[in-house]
Amino acid sequence: MREQLLQPEVRPHGGAVRTYEYLVISVSPDESLPEARARVAEHAEYGKWELHRSCIYQGGGRRFWLRRRVMRVVRTA
Repeated sequence: MREQLLQPEVRPHGGAVRTYEYLVISVSPDESLPEARARVAEHAEYGKWELHRSCIYQGGGRRFWLRRRVMRVVRTA
């Protein structure tokens, strides 16, 4: 199982291109599906991620895209 975090792209003047950050979980065909589901549920519960997309490939591999909104904090002093 492989996890890859995609950070939001930032413009030179501070504006964000994406309002979400993405976590991509890739599961090979020989790995357990219940274990992959548990990993996705764990990220959703504790990391505030939501399932955005899932895909099953011909060879049996799976990929899950999770996303969460990027919170920008504005300085007030």
